[in-house]
Amino acid sequence: MDILDNAILCKKCNKQMKKAILIKNGFKLRVVVCEKCHEKVLHPVDEQEYNKFINLKNREFKVKMRLVGNSYAVSIPREIVNFMHEQEKMMNDMVRLCFEEAGRVSLNFGEILNRGKENE
Repeated sequence: MDILDNAILCKKCNKQMKKAILIKNGFKLRVVVCEKCHEKVLHPVDEQEYNKFINLKNREFKVKMRLVGNSYAVSIPREIVNFMHEQEKMMNDMVRLCFEEAGRVSLNFGEILNRGKENE
């Protein structure tokens, strides 16, 4: 049973809160919202996963570029790949590489991130 399957009352209004989805930095967070005062309560598991993302996002990793044949290879830290696997569930070995601007390259894993990029 999930915690949000139970009736949750707002601390301020004492009214039953409704389930909703909050999108934050590309994350779908399950929440309950009070329709009267708009108070929000995040699902604890989603909040924990989001905090893991923020911690990884705020870290800087130093990795080496290596020459492999006629191309360069960069290793992606295991922590990032493991986190991506947990979140995406459908991540495969192919990634989308974009040269965004001078000094900036991006990698997109999975279809969800690709769709977000195409809609910009």
